[in-house]
Amino acid sequence: MKFTPPLVPGRLIERYKRFLADITLDSGETITAHCANPGAMLGLIDPGNRVWLSKSNNPARKLSFSWEIVEADFGRGPECVGINTSHPNGIVFEAIGRGFFPELTGYASARREVKYGRNSRVDILLEGNGRPSCYVEIKNIHMMRQPGLAEFPDCVTARGTKHLMELGDMVEAGHRAVMIYLIQMQADRFTLADDIDPAYAKAFALARSRGVEAMAVCCEVSPQEIEVDRRVEVV
Repeated sequence: MKFTPPLVPGRLIERYKRFLADITLDSGETITAHCANPGAMLGLIDPGNRVWLSKSNNPARKLSFSWEIVEADFGRGPECVGINTSHPNGIVFEAIGRGFFPELTGYASARREVKYGRNSRVDILLEGNGRPSCYVEIKNIHMMRQPGLAEFPDCVTARGTKHLMELGDMVEAGHRAVMIYLIQMQADRFTLADDIDPAYAKAFALARSRGVEAMAVCCEVSPQEIEVDRRVEVV
């Protein structure tokens, strides 16, 4: 996923009310940007952090800037972290299309945001060619409390727990279900933050026992683009 037009650099003043962030642009102007991230963003919201924003020319938007990337140091030096949770579905969809996931090739069609389960929408549904349908759920990862170890979630996620249960239901109905944890930064391993949300960790273990597949991938993140890079171990 390439950023076009180029992102606008600045420095974080404050993130507040979950979806708002005050930022001083390199031009000296202070603006309020939309933060498309409902999580706690632990380790990413220190005042003064380097950030990059996209700007919309849509006059109907209340806030023209959207926060895309923050520079953080997880003990290995500064690196770029993608924080916009509206991007992972598109990033994974592109990666599936170019064959990055061999396990997810060979389907006749791929659809996004398809209704299923109990009033839910699956991120990607792969169908056709005489194969069981494959339900793909994607979670954005941007937390790292130990160098190299990416974690999810960074806050309690009842919605995420519900999705795991519904993926297990799909497997028991004869379909495939895959949980993809997209790490919008560099990492060596991935694990669940069971101290933050033990219910999610239990739901994950149950989903795996029911046949839900799980994989974690990290991304190369820069102010120019975000692209799936490599698979990492799920610990």
